[in-house]
Parts: sequence; structure tokens; C-alpha cells
Amino acid sequence: MSANHHHHDQPTGPGEPEIYDAAFWDNRYASAPAIWSGRPNPQLVAEAADLTPTTALDVGSGEGADAIWLAARGWQVTAVDISQVALDRAVAHARDAGAEVAERITWQQTDLTEGVALTETYGLVSAQFMQLPPAERDSLYRALAALVAGGGTLLIVGHHPSDLETAANLRPHHPERMFTADDIVGLLEPEDWQIVTAEARTRSVVDADGGEVEVRDAVLVARRTTTAEPS
Repeated sequence: MSANHHHHDQPTGPGEPEIYDAAFWDNRYASAPAIWSGRPNPQLVAEAADLTPTTALDVGSGEGADAIWLAARGWQVTAVDISQVALDRAVAHARDAGAEVAERITWQQTDLTEGVALTETYGLVSAQFMQLPPAERDSLYRALAALVAGGGTLLIVGHHPSDLETAANLRPHHPERMFTADDIVGLLEPEDWQIVTAEARTRSVVDADGGEVEVRDAVLVARRTTTAEPS
């Protein structure tokens, strides 16, 4: 497993389920004391380090590493995840990071594929490795884009389709769940957004056999140039 695997990286191997629902994720988290590295996702660190902290929405927050990193930098964070098991673990990790960090984070159990019931807007909306079927993905990312405040940042990171060739043993064979940054750019209204970055970014991870393998992340950073009107 890569050290930087995040919440919605799906497990590999035969007998992969088609449905990654709350029960699936609760079981997956319950199977081990920790399933991710505890380090924040590298593209979040790269892109958010220079932003002025305001409010952030961390989508698919897993065991909490991204939310805790943001809160420690002064962000007021709303962290949502489908798995209550993951959220309970994240709450404990945030407590370990200190009261000042913990009180900046609101944890929320919700399945965002059933609709986004959030009504406020955020200075940063981050979705890391939410690998969903295309129709669900498009609908979720459109809804998330609508939650970015004027002048705020949308950061979406996912597994690039080229990983199916180069890092096949790290990825479940769901080619339709992979996407490029341009796929997401296509969901945004051009007059509302400045595209800061839309690219495939390479990084090195360690595979199951301890060898180094290059993976590619699809990275989209977009800044909202108009005032958001959450519906």
C-alpha cells in the first residue's frame, strides 16, 4: 500500500465489489487500526500551503490527516466521510493533535453520492481520490464546485487513467472511475472560474513488494471568480 493512499482509494485484487457503500467502508476501516499513513495528501500540502486560511470542506476525510493538517494551519474545517468508523478514528487523532486543532474541525457522517446537503460556502473545497462512477462523480463535483466561495479554491485530485498501465497492482481495475483534470474542468462554468492548474502530476510511491513505482495524480486547482450562490 502506498503511504499516501487516501480514503477513497479502493482495494485491489479479485472479487472487487461494485458498491463501495457505508457498510463496505466501515468494514474496511474496522479491519485494521489504521488503513492510511496518517500523513496529509501531498497535493493538498502542495496547493494549500500558501493559501490564507479561512473555511475548508474536506470531502472523503478518512482518518482525518488532511483535516488535521488544515486545522493546524488555522483553517476552520468541515470534514465529511461516509464511514462513522473512520470519523471516530479521525476525532481521536484530532484530539491527539491538541485541543486548539480539534476544536477547529467539525466531523460529519454523510454519503455525498446521495446528494450534498451543505448550505454554506467555503474558501477551500478539497476532494482527494473520490473515485466514483462517471455519472455520480460529475454530479458530486458539480455540487462541490457550487460550495466554493467567491475567490475560493476548488482542489480535486484523483487517479489518472495512465495508472492502469504503470501502477496496475496498486489500482483496482475500474478504468471508468479514473479521470483527468480536463474531465473536471469540463464540469465548470468557464465564466465563473480561473483554472490555476489542470495537469497530471507524477509522484513516487512504494508498492506492495517494496519497490518504487511512479503514479500520476490528476490535479485540478480552480479559483472562483464570481460569488457562489449555494442552492
